[in-house]
Amino acid sequence: MENRRSSGLARLARERSAAPPSGSRSEAGAAGRDGYGPKPATRRREGRALSPSRAAVLDAVHAAREPVSPNRLSAALGLHQNTVREHLEALVERGLVTKRRAGPSGRGRPAWLYAPSPHAPAESEYAGLAATLAAHIARTSSDPRRDAITAGRSWGRELAQEAGPPREAGAEAVRRHVAALLDRVGFAPRLDRRATTARLTQCPLLETAKRFPEVVCGVHLGIVQGALEEYGADGTGVDLRPFSEPGACRLVLGRSEP
Repeated sequence: MENRRSSGLARLARERSAAPPSGSRSEAGAAGRDGYGPKPATRRREGRALSPSRAAVLDAVHAAREPVSPNRLSAALGLHQNTVREHLEALVERGLVTKRRAGPSGRGRPAWLYAPSPHAPAESEYAGLAATLAAHIARTSSDPRRDAITAGRSWGRELAQEAGPPREAGAEAVRRHVAALLDRVGFAPRLDRRATTARLTQCPLLETAKRFPEVVCGVHLGIVQGALEEYGADGTGVDLRPFSEPGACRLVLGRSEP
């Protein structure tokens, strides 16, 4: 998967055009709205998915505005303290959470406090490569968004070929299959009943997307278009609305069948 990702990002540097400059886009303003948009993609590490309860503990650590104790997490999540501690230690081992002792306060040993790791998966070498290439395209391309979408479509077709076709026929089955592909990449999509829209609740390149939304969000839009096209669906009606609502970006995958 890393080779696929790197080749997709590198394609951005090759697919620039001579079109006139495009000017600013709405994504830049949306990316600056506090509380809007997805969380970093931290639920997977080295291909291993977290269990729902462990992911909930991780989400609670991220939601806390300061390092948090197991007791507070236990009360917030309704889980036994020992269960919370087990999840926290597992998250520490996987590099997703850090821990330190609280300051002395009365008798007894100070409690452990937990916080999101500054070296979570989103800060990988791949993320650094993405940031470098996104900055290069944003600086040198005459139309960064168009070039990013074009590159993303090629990348999406490659990812779709790698994943294989959906098992069932029909446009809805294709949309669900593409959503599953996005989940594997790290977007944690939440589909509506007919799989026509999805809330992308995580982003594998969140910090880079905030800095260069035209490029990164354009690539992500192109990935969806390319994957749909590879499966024989129409990708022209796809629309990605970055940082458009609290906790997510909104992805319009298509219309439901009559």
